[in-house]
Amino acid sequence: MPHSFKLNQCGLLFSIVIILIPTLWADHSIQLGPRPYYLVSDMDEGTLKQTLQHYQGPLRRSDFSIGHRGACLQFPEHTRESYQAAARMGAGICECDVTFTQDRVLVCRHSQCDLHTTTNILAIPELAAKCSEPFSPAQFDADGKLTKKASAQCCCTDITAEEFKRLKGKMDGYNPYATTVEEYLQGTPSWRTDLYNAHGTVMTHAESIELFQQLGMKMTPELKVPSVTMPYQGGYTQEDFAQQMIDEYKAAGIEPNQVFAQTFDLNALLYWIQHEPEFGQQGVYLGGSYNQDGFDNQDPNTWGDTNFQELADQGVQIVAPPIWALLTVNDHNEIVPSAYAQAASDAGLGIITWTFERSNLRQGGAGQSYYRTISHVIDNEGDKMTVLDVLARQVGIIGIFSDWPAAVTYYANCMGLGLRD
Repeated sequence: MPHSFKLNQCGLLFSIVIILIPTLWADHSIQLGPRPYYLVSDMDEGTLKQTLQHYQGPLRRSDFSIGHRGACLQFPEHTRESYQAAARMGAGICECDVTFTQDRVLVCRHSQCDLHTTTNILAIPELAAKCSEPFSPAQFDADGKLTKKASAQCCCTDITAEEFKRLKGKMDGYNPYATTVEEYLQGTPSWRTDLYNAHGTVMTHAESIELFQQLGMKMTPELKVPSVTMPYQGGYTQEDFAQQMIDEYKAAGIEPNQVFAQTFDLNALLYWIQHEPEFGQQGVYLGGSYNQDGFDNQDPNTWGDTNFQELADQGVQIVAPPIWALLTVNDHNEIVPSAYAQAASDAGLGIITWTFERSNLRQGGAGQSYYRTISHVIDNEGDKMTVLDVLARQVGIIGIFSDWPAAVTYYANCMGLGLRD
């Protein structure tokens, strides 16, 4: 066969592959891997374990399963790779935490000032020089005792969007004992992994919209509270920021029912409800009194200014407290809904919660903040699935954020929650 013909065939095949790449990503074949089955096998014996073990049905994408910063149990958060992993695990919705750069381009970062722990910015001298606080090594006394932790602070507003795109995402963490930048960047908790740390592609908000659309996922951007003084640069207000985020969905032609805009800022949510009602009607309020001193999820007298009925009357339709705020333990040592959860439900509010697979339960629940109100009845990782079942069937949540969506997707398929046609 002539070499030219072979080359033409190869060229044609290459062209077909390139054309099909978006389609291959969009076919949404769900791949859960072994972790859901590991968690189920670790459960205490009972009806729930048997139900989950015996599920043999097909796997479908579920809107009950929400990728928290993607799939950041193993992939660097808010990177293309993390988002793609969440999609492969059947997450129906994925999150981009939204902040902005020096030139007011919206980007996906959990905090405006976390680049020193979530990216390699300190390893790029010309960008590290622009950080708000340069790297400062740890200090030790004559006996080798730590007297000052290593530190740095690098913010999105320290650099332009073009400079931001030069960064590589890494697993969030730092080494407080570091005396060099190289040591400082090595801080991943032992129950996570650096296995996929090599190519963390950071994303602008607009890029995340395009990617989520290709992956067949709905979107839940979180408007972050800025770390800089607002108005920024003399004229960029919080309302401008809130509007810019919604405008990027409108510019991309995204239907409002595909977007669950989140915020801890009630004023921002009320702004959307008034000025962008099609988006605001399924906006998600993350705030509340659960982080105030003295809060008790069983005692309304400790809830401060959180009044779920007042929120509903203002047009809020979905709230999203953390897992621990929604659960308590009864006299029989059973995990049950808290009074706080019941009050939200009584007000007719939809409830989303966070964050599944963001706690190390290998040695039980002690010290794990997302399980703080029920930690004394948690003794293994399989108990996560029991918690998930109480949240779904007793609290009645409509979705849950997860750092590794596979287990939530599996549970949702078993129970028929939020499944796509």
